[in-house]
Amino acid sequence: MTYKTEQERFWAGEFGDEYLKRNREADTIVANIAFFTKILQQTKSVQSVIEFGANIGMNIEALKSILPHATMSAIEINENAAKSLERFLNLNVYHSSILDFTSASTYDFVLIKGVMIHINPDELQGVYDSLYKASHRYICIAEYYNPTPIEVPYRGHSGKLFKRDFAGEMLDKFSDLQLVDYGFVYHRDNNFPQDDLTWFLLERHIN
Repeated sequence: MTYKTEQERFWAGEFGDEYLKRNREADTIVANIAFFTKILQQTKSVQSVIEFGANIGMNIEALKSILPHATMSAIEINENAAKSLERFLNLNVYHSSILDFTSASTYDFVLIKGVMIHINPDELQGVYDSLYKASHRYICIAEYYNPTPIEVPYRGHSGKLFKRDFAGEMLDKFSDLQLVDYGFVYHRDNNFPQDDLTWFLLERHIN
């Protein structure tokens, strides 16, 4: 697989492999079930889901418990993470960079969580296009928020973590997207912590 950006190589390689080991906490599944239950309360008739950047499937596992009859798909750049996703029955796994992914289908619920913060900012417009094209109805964005674009150090590395108003930029880019709901989950939440994520549920109106 060839990559356009340094950030893709970073996550496809050794650092991405190390991340897999840090991302296996049992409590994460419980927190994710609470997280997605709240978001999905604002949706209707979600029968298909795709996650952009699924890693080892901690979000997929939670979503499968909430939406047991929905068809699920996942895109993952890291080979070892993609192989880990094969443990799920009836999950369509695409071992690909999301910068190269082209969806042949549309999905009721398109998810990206903790991924756009690690994408080269020059490639974001293409990612926005991919999320939009894959969406039949809902897009869920859960990332680190900042009102203006900034870069911050990430585990001793530069050029690997960027914050901005991803959802706002998508709302500006696509006139038929509407904001349905949004929220923030603190890493010190007493019961179901997340990593200081701000989430946005957008809905696409198709005539």
